[in-house]
Amino acid sequence: MELKLIDKNGKLGNSGVAVSDSTFGREFNEALVHQVVVAYLANARTATRAQLGRGNVHHTTHKPWNQKGTGRARAGMSSSPIWRGGGRAFPNSPDENFSHKLNRKVFRAGMRSILSELARQERIAVVEEFSLEVPKTKLLSEKIKGLGYESGVLLLVDGFDENLYLSARNLPNVLVVEAQYADPVSLVRFENVVATRAAVRKLEELLA
Repeated sequence: MELKLIDKNGKLGNSGVAVSDSTFGREFNEALVHQVVVAYLANARTATRAQLGRGNVHHTTHKPWNQKGTGRARAGMSSSPIWRGGGRAFPNSPDENFSHKLNRKVFRAGMRSILSELARQERIAVVEEFSLEVPKTKLLSEKIKGLGYESGVLLLVDGFDENLYLSARNLPNVLVVEAQYADPVSLVRFENVVATRAAVRKLEELLA
C-alpha cells in the first residue's frame, strides 16, 4: 500500500510512500475506534468537582412538622435531597475514578484502524521533512497553505522541533505532535494529517 507524497508546493510526487498493510491497510472497525476514543477521553479526566451530600449540609435534624394531621406529605428533615438547599442524592467527589481499562493490543488495533481509514479516505499525506528555521507563526501558516491545506491540519513529526511547536501555538486549527505521542482523538478530530516520512516509519514501528 502507498500513501500520497507531496512536495513543499503541495504537488504530488512521482511515486507514493510504501507503507505496511498491517498498519495502514486494516478494515475500519467503528466499535473498536469508539471504545478507544472513549477510553482515551475518560482517562484524561480529573475529578475536581465536590458536592455536598445530605450528611454534609448544615441543617437541623428536627422534624419540620408532625408526621400526621397537617395534610402535608411526611418529611423527616430539611437536608433531604428533594428539598431546596438539601444535599445531593449522589454527590460528585474529588476521589472519583473515571479511568477505563484498555489493553495495549486493543489500543494499537484501534490506532491501526483509524490510520487505515485516513489512508482510505486520502486524508493523510507524507512529506519528506517539515521544519522551520525560526519560530514564526506566519511562516508556518504560509507553509501549510503552500501544501494546499486551508482547514485544520495535524502535523506528525518524528522528533521534537521547538520552532514548530512555538509557531503552531497561536494557530487554532494546527497541532504538532510527535509520532510516538499520536493519540486517537487528534487523528479523528483533524480533517487532514500531514506526516513526515520518518514519522510514518515510527508509527509502523510502534503499532507493529
